[in-house]
Amino acid sequence: MIQRKQTLWLLLATVAAVLTFMFPFATGEELIKENMKQNTEITAGSNFFTLILSIVTIGISAISIFMFKDRKLQLRLCLFGLLIAISILVLYVLEMNKLVTSTPALWAILPVVIIVCYFFAFRGIRSDEKLVKSLDKLR
Repeated sequence: MIQRKQTLWLLLATVAAVLTFMFPFATGEELIKENMKQNTEITAGSNFFTLILSIVTIGISAISIFMFKDRKLQLRLCLFGLLIAISILVLYVLEMNKLVTSTPALWAILPVVIIVCYFFAFRGIRSDEKLVKSLDKLR
């Protein structure tokens, strides 16, 4: 299980998704009233939808690690996780655009890391599936 490349990619995606709760995606100022501004940070817990989707992403990647015997289900879960990770990135950008002044933080790379990890895990699972199908033809 742990010796497969896609397991390591899924584990890295899980760690990156957990880190999005701790580190900000962007910092900036939001308007409270006409002349009042407040410094704010955008994290995974700052918006309800990003909170739910981040938790789902952590769950999908953690469950996908243990689905190594059912590669077709693991492939579907990985693709679903990839779509959710892309939607999380879109939600972060939309939240950042709501701020008056916003600056992406260094940790804005984490949602991109999640997307890349899901993509490489998807490729690894698909190559394993192709290898098993080619070995079945030899029998």
